[in-house]
Amino acid sequence: MFYTLDDSIRVIVMPSVSEIGERALIQQIMKHLTPMPDMPIPFWDDASALSLGDGRALVINTDMLVWETDIPAGMTPFQAARKAVVMNVSDLGAKGVQPMAFMPSIGVPSDYSVDDVLELVKGFEAGAREYGCYVVGGDTNEAYDVIISGVALGITDEKSIMKRAGGAQPGHILAVTGAFGLTSVGFTHLLGGLELSNEVKKAALESIHLPNARVKEGIALAETGAVTSSMDSSDGLSVSLYDLRRSTGFGFIVDNPPVHPLVYEFAETNGLDPLSLAFNGGEEYELVFTYPPSEESNIKAALRAVGCELINIGLVSETKEIVYKQNDNLIPIQQGGWDHFTAST
Repeated sequence: MFYTLDDSIRVIVMPSVSEIGERALIQQIMKHLTPMPDMPIPFWDDASALSLGDGRALVINTDMLVWETDIPAGMTPFQAARKAVVMNVSDLGAKGVQPMAFMPSIGVPSDYSVDDVLELVKGFEAGAREYGCYVVGGDTNEAYDVIISGVALGITDEKSIMKRAGGAQPGHILAVTGAFGLTSVGFTHLLGGLELSNEVKKAALESIHLPNARVKEGIALAETGAVTSSMDSSDGLSVSLYDLRRSTGFGFIVDNPPVHPLVYEFAETNGLDPLSLAFNGGEEYELVFTYPPSEESNIKAALRAVGCELINIGLVSETKEIVYKQNDNLIPIQQGGWDHFTAST
């Protein structure tokens, strides 16, 4: 942005990261990076990958938590560390990859309790073993705040990787692996002070403090060979749809929004929009994916075999619009969800 002070002086004022947001910042960063030739997974996907030269790929993901900005009230060090594992393995699961190893790095203040450090370690261990991988190393350092950064790794056949740009076409079914909105409800309580019934509070806070990744579901979907695009929904359902549009080139028509039943209850009691709570949450580690209608029975059977029910929520559109179909009306779905730098949903 240019500001002219007089005819001879111009001052360039660059925007801050909070003004442009996380995704625009990533686009700026990518302009300065050279893509590795023949990457099995392109930039702007859930994870990265390196070809091993024998038809297999090493799939890698990294993600970070910063205590002051990312950890809600009531979350313990154990839960935060376990969540760091969930965040990382979820992205591998969205590619259909079994995690093999996890490496955490932690930065903590010099006066941080040793007991709390050990609780972090126990959380890493519990999360890794829960998803069938091992903690194989890591790093420690001093920091002004508690910072948890993790790396998850897995090896898979290159041809079986489910990508965001995997070949979705108009008419393909848009589906998810679970209901949405509970985390939104939980954050309205933690950040906004809204009271919840005991049942809603328990479910909402558990969705935040003890989330679950859909790793076995992603592997089962990959084994069908029928998925034409896939990603995890950790930044929110609406953001996921916009990210999938960026990769596939197509929009979506949602006619069966996957709203959790307890979210409807909470929304009605508090005069809120249940669809907004479901679309614009975040930290819901469900899979969002597409597949041809002819493969519905295979997809359904694959998910049921690992204890998950298929939820079809709409179709891939011929246009780039992302809309909710209510009766005969098409209502635009705005991009909401979580952005680290604007700190908003």
